[in-house]
Amino acid sequence: MSLPDLAIEAKGLVKTYAASKNNPAKTALKGIDLEIPRGSIFGLLGPNGAGKSTFINILAGIVNKTEGKVSIWGRNIDHEPRNARAAIGVVPQEIAADVFFTPFESLETQAGLYGVPKAERQSEALLAALGLTEKRNAYVRQLSGGMKRRLMVAKAMVHRPPVLILDEPTAGVDVELRRQLWEYVVALNKHGVTVVLTTHYLEEAEQLCDQIAIINHGQVVACEPTRELVGRLDTRTVVITPPEPLTAAPKVKGFDAKLRKDGRLAVSYRTGESSVEAVLAAVRAAGVHIKDLATEDPDLEDVFLALTYGADAQVVAQPG
Repeated sequence: MSLPDLAIEAKGLVKTYAASKNNPAKTALKGIDLEIPRGSIFGLLGPNGAGKSTFINILAGIVNKTEGKVSIWGRNIDHEPRNARAAIGVVPQEIAADVFFTPFESLETQAGLYGVPKAERQSEALLAALGLTEKRNAYVRQLSGGMKRRLMVAKAMVHRPPVLILDEPTAGVDVELRRQLWEYVVALNKHGVTVVLTTHYLEEAEQLCDQIAIINHGQVVACEPTRELVGRLDTRTVVITPPEPLTAAPKVKGFDAKLRKDGRLAVSYRTGESSVEAVLAAVRAAGVHIKDLATEDPDLEDVFLALTYGADAQVVAQPG
């Protein structure tokens, strides 16, 4: 059987939660169209409440969709639910550990649940790959939070799924653990595993992902190769410190200038269209003296503002 071109495909995916006693009906996904190529590292970004977790939970079989079609590894989740679920491993955002098991026992139990024969299990290899061999026989409750998160990744891979979904895997973990985790994920990807990643760390998405989709209010507002997407986020800010704090923002010709609470002036420009030198010349022409200056790159909040609330924001369909 030939491998599918798409690891995950969603068409017209809708999820509406029924009204309850205290809450009105809510549509979390409003016709999502997504195509996640086989063999890619795909970033799924968006503000809290945008619909990312609902999408992942539908893939994992935890939440039932309201409308639309979803296929995982070429298997429709309605027609082949068990085979579709078997094609993915999901690492949820919340740490859920079997505290009375050892890491080895936890992996063996998970493999048994997936029907992996004992002779084909890879528990020892997974423990080694994720730096947990020394804790093989310790109770999971004795592990640190970072070790528990690594164990969750190992549990998601016990049945060798071709698709791995990581929901905020590095939230609250230290830099070294983050580095180790990404080394393992990149190695998996090089061996053919498709990785779907949600994260609030833009630098992770930029460094790791081949393609990024941004979801907001249950809709896809951007979906394109990472370099193209980052190319749209070419705004930088020059922060001017005058000799005395300003009390009002002057008009800086050709630029967007905003006064900050501390009396500094923040002037934004597009790197492809202007330069720091041009900003400084315009600031001086506006009568502002410069004592000091600094430059700021956009952070994730700026990305969301630009792509989900900006004047040019619009819902775009996945090509194809």
